[in-house]
Amino acid sequence: MGTWDIGHFDNDTAADFSAKLREAAEAERENIIRTALTSTIESDEFLDSDEACQAVASAALIAAQLPGGTSVTTAYGPGVPMPAFSPEVRALAVQALDRVLAPESELRELWDEAGYGPKWREGIDELKAVLLT
Repeated sequence: MGTWDIGHFDNDTAADFSAKLREAAEAERENIIRTALTSTIESDEFLDSDEACQAVASAALIAAQLPGGTSVTTAYGPGVPMPAFSPEVRALAVQALDRVLAPESELRELWDEAGYGPKWREGIDELKAVLLT
C-alpha cells in the first residue's frame, strides 16, 4: 500500500477509489460506496488492505455529511458532490469499520507494524463516533 500520511485518503487505494467516485454519475456514487462497505463486511477471510482502505474512505465520506463530521477537503478525495446517504449506508459504514479494526485485517496489521496503530485507530474511532450519533 502506498501511503504518505495517516489520513483516511492518504494512500493510493483511497485516492484511486476517489477517482472512481469522481468519474461515476452522481446517481451511482451511493451504490459504489455501498458495494465497498458490503464487500468489507462480508469478507470472512483475512481482510485485504485495499478493501479496508475503500471502506474507511467510504465511511469518511458518509461521516462528512453528519453533525460533528469533518469535510473531506483533501486533494485525494473525490472533489465532487456526494448524494445524501441513506441511514442504511450509515449503519453499513459502522459495521465495515468494525471489520477493519478486527484482528483479521491487513490494514490494521500494517499500521501496527509501522508503529502508528494507536494513532490510526483513533481516527477510525472518531469516524465511528460521528456515524453512531
